[in-house]
Amino acid sequence: MTDMDGVLVHEGSLIPGADAFVNRLRETGTPFLVLTNNSIYTPRDLQFRLRNSGIELPVESIWTSALATAAFLDNQRPGGSAYVVGEAGLTTALHEIGYVLTESDPDYVVLGETRTYSFEAVTTAIRLVERGARFVATNPDPTGPSNEGILPATGSVAALITRATGVDPYFVGKPNPLMMRAALNRLEAHSESTVMIGDRMDTDVVAGMEAGMRTVLVLSGIMRAEAVDRYPYRPHRVVGSIAELVDEI
Repeated sequence: MTDMDGVLVHEGSLIPGADAFVNRLRETGTPFLVLTNNSIYTPRDLQFRLRNSGIELPVESIWTSALATAAFLDNQRPGGSAYVVGEAGLTTALHEIGYVLTESDPDYVVLGETRTYSFEAVTTAIRLVERGARFVATNPDPTGPSNEGILPATGSVAALITRATGVDPYFVGKPNPLMMRAALNRLEAHSESTVMIGDRMDTDVVAGMEAGMRTVLVLSGIMRAEAVDRYPYRPHRVVGSIAELVDEI
């Protein structure tokens, strides 16, 4: 399993060697999934974006926090309803499991990633949570990358809603082992024979570790080498980029 942003691409640009890595996985028939906490895009959208960067892979090899959230809700309360703050990746995933999207007494308020957070939408979410809607968020990432610098992400907006309501969300995406176990089931793989590759200690590495996988941290994304020792856990390996792993497949 590999994260996407910071490992394969950065803001739409190929990280050198990522295409060779994915090609080697496909040539050798090695089962793999690309995991992302980004819930903005559908898997088909992400497939297109990766193709434009030079990486070709089947849509079935992409697992997003939006898909994991939809699977969680379908398991917990099939055929339910939700008020969604998010974009097409999340709304499409919920439509596909038969959820009704409404602001009229929904079962859940579901918070996902978006680059255009609306004060009105966040206010509606706060009022619905205050009235008793269950609060779920796709992922806890406080920030995300952009060419101009970091952006506030789902975790930051979730903190705003929590501060206003006193209600903590249930985060489905990484580092929740729930997302990792769902991904393992999708691959029909066992944790002992699976490796998680990522660029963040606080999501990718801890998620892989808690799910019982070996972990590899790449330094091509958000994490700097000198910051690794701040954490109480360590990855099994630290490499400069995914290009260093191509010849090991």
